[in-house]
Amino acid sequence: MTLRHMKIFVSVCREKSITLAAKKLYISQPAVSNAIKELESYYGAPLFDRISKKIYLTEVGKTVYHYALHINSLFEELESSLKSSESIGHLKIGSSITIGTHLLPDYIKDFSTRFPNTQTHVTIDSSDVIEKLVLENELDFALIEGIVHSENIISKDFIKDELIVICDLENSLLKKESVSIDDLSSQHFLMRERNSGTRELAESILSLHNISLHPLWESSSTEAIIRGVSKGIGISILPLQLVQDYIDKNNVVRVNVNGLKFNRQYHIIYHKNKYLTPAAIEFMKLCNAT
Repeated sequence: MTLRHMKIFVSVCREKSITLAAKKLYISQPAVSNAIKELESYYGAPLFDRISKKIYLTEVGKTVYHYALHINSLFEELESSLKSSESIGHLKIGSSITIGTHLLPDYIKDFSTRFPNTQTHVTIDSSDVIEKLVLENELDFALIEGIVHSENIISKDFIKDELIVICDLENSLLKKESVSIDDLSSQHFLMRERNSGTRELAESILSLHNISLHPLWESSSTEAIIRGVSKGIGISILPLQLVQDYIDKNNVVRVNVNGLKFNRQYHIIYHKNKYLTPAAIEFMKLCNAT
């Protein structure tokens, strides 16, 4: 088993096709097929199921794939660092939308000041997309507020956050002396998209109080939701850090609901097999120092 086998195997997994992998690698299809057969012989188990002219990773194949991704990545990092003594370090950082909007710009600025020779490449998306990119080794590590769903990811807490209920200035909730959880059931909700960390927490807490979310609006844009709330279309549950400026400007109002709290923890996540470079470790330290 060689590095060549690992590269071919990863390419087949990504392309989900021996033919497409061969074209991408500029080698013959029989060469790709033979490499896969040699790997299967070496490990003594099939790595793919062949069904209706399509290939699917077996459980053994999934295990090999997780390790092969990082074997290839480490080799590429080694080559990059040895080809030039003046090579610049790179960090591939992922972030959920809330953290990417509010915290990450300051982190990047601070880190770049301390380590000017390290380039940071950032991807901002919903928590589930970011987790997938970490699993596929497209990111070195990431900062999310959502729940980690894979046993192959290590998650470490770094700071706390709070979600709040917001409404427009004329909402009927503001006329009540005290707002109960049940009062929310009569309201339309404008919420973040499914699988976002914010949406997951809101749904899980509300379900404990027998309230099911059926949003009138769903959006990955926090600003679009806040503008919708300000126009009286409905209420929302969003991170305090993202809506504080709008509250200060009197665009929307915070609603204090008796017995309802949305506290959560932000997480630094990375693959359990990922080698963390000194630069990655320093960036994580910076996050924990805030």
